[in-house]
Amino acid sequence: MEKAEKRIEQEVFDLLKEKNMTFASAESCTGGNIAHCITLIPGSSEVFRGGAVTYATPTKTKVLGVPEKTIERHGVVSREVVEAMAKGTRKLMEADFGIATTGVAGPSGGTEQNPVGTVWIGVATPSGVSAQCFHFGRGRRKVISQATKAAYGMLREAILAF
Repeated sequence: MEKAEKRIEQEVFDLLKEKNMTFASAESCTGGNIAHCITLIPGSSEVFRGGAVTYATPTKTKVLGVPEKTIERHGVVSREVVEAMAKGTRKLMEADFGIATTGVAGPSGGTEQNPVGTVWIGVATPSGVSAQCFHFGRGRRKVISQATKAAYGMLREAILAF
């Protein structure tokens, strides 16, 4: 029998613990699922500073400090907004890394520019911020699940770079 694969959030937990580092999350379309997954791991408070579910657009500005002009200029589902969210949660929670998601989980709300299933994920590190756009298709639960896994994958890569 093959050894079961380690879940991505467990990998992130182990890496952060080994490096004595922390992360925080800012979630829109994932609705707190990133935070939920890490807090299922005993001892997660050693690496997870906290999370903010900034679902409403004004909350992104008030809690995370995303400039209103950035949202007006680029739209809430954009590289610029998710990068500002990631930087904002990193600063707010005083964490080494900040991870953020914004997108359209569906089943409605999509546009030609950002159809249902579009998710931007951003990671802020001590040396900068990066973001990537994903298209996960339809199905709200599927979009949330896949976005969560992708976010943890991006975070893992950022941690490994340190």
